[in-house]
Amino acid sequence: MTVDSIYSEMKTLAEYVIEKGSLEKGSQLVIGCSSSEILGGHIGKASSPEAGKAVASAVIDVCAEKGIIPEFQCCEHLNRALVMEEECALARNYMIVSAVPQIHAGGSLASAAYRLMKSPVLVWEVSADAGIDIGDTLIGMHLHKVAVPLRHEAIRKLGEANVVMAYTRPPYIGGERAKYSL
Repeated sequence: MTVDSIYSEMKTLAEYVIEKGSLEKGSQLVIGCSSSEILGGHIGKASSPEAGKAVASAVIDVCAEKGIIPEFQCCEHLNRALVMEEECALARNYMIVSAVPQIHAGGSLASAAYRLMKSPVLVWEVSADAGIDIGDTLIGMHLHKVAVPLRHEAIRKLGEANVVMAYTRPPYIGGERAKYSL
């Protein structure tokens, strides 16, 4: 898979989850990605800076166009912290942590996003409105409750990596007597 095709398919996936999740300006989109898995390798064993940059660039471009806040999950070596713009982190009172992601401590996606953003920081955790998980990186811990799984009709994999998306909705409470609309 070429860098151009990774960028193009990632852009399609980001646009899709934003549309299907009815994300509005200011919504948060978390991305987790194994560049190793995209290229057919084992997660964490064949990192690709080029693939990471293609994914990060596509997401940043789509989010900028739609007014969505992108957040990029680091690997477990940085405790799945997230890269995001400092201004957004401060506005949401997220805990900023001290690290700069590298390819083998943070991952190719997070290190690329960190270098592409204007004023990046790492935060401990977020509660995002939607997410895209590329290569089974386990982004669920960074989503609001309740996550609604979503798959693109045509793009089930990015390269060789499984793609699972989700958007969130408020929990339904109250049982059989409850009404959820007027």
